[in-house]
Amino acid sequence: MGYPGETEAEFQTLLDWLDEAQLDRVGCFQYENVAGARSNALPDHVAPELKQERWERFMDKAQAISEAKLAAKVGRRLPVIVDEVDAEGVATCRTMADAPEIDGNLFIDEGGAELRPGQILTVEVDEASEYDLWGVPVAG
Repeated sequence: MGYPGETEAEFQTLLDWLDEAQLDRVGCFQYENVAGARSNALPDHVAPELKQERWERFMDKAQAISEAKLAAKVGRRLPVIVDEVDAEGVATCRTMADAPEIDGNLFIDEGGAELRPGQILTVEVDEASEYDLWGVPVAG
């Protein structure tokens, strides 16, 4: 957000496109000068407060899209791989579409203590948030 010269109309075009594209996962950052970059010398740098405000608007829209897409997975059965099981027996997993340490997780609260990292199993999704899912193991 906030590349030098970025206008409100250009930013709105990005938000409109995001609505249309309905991307599963989106991230963004605020433009900042980098040593040696030609963009440092461009005119009309966007004020830090405006970059922050645009970033927040972008992330709010991306979060709402993510929340709706994850809510649509409630009731579905998905294969997951277990990444870790904590001391309380909660298993942190990911689906085939999730990159570790970047994307959201699928958590298994009940029955997680019996699972082991690297194990692949089928889970029925029973809850969703903006970025994460929760589920229970199912047979087969």
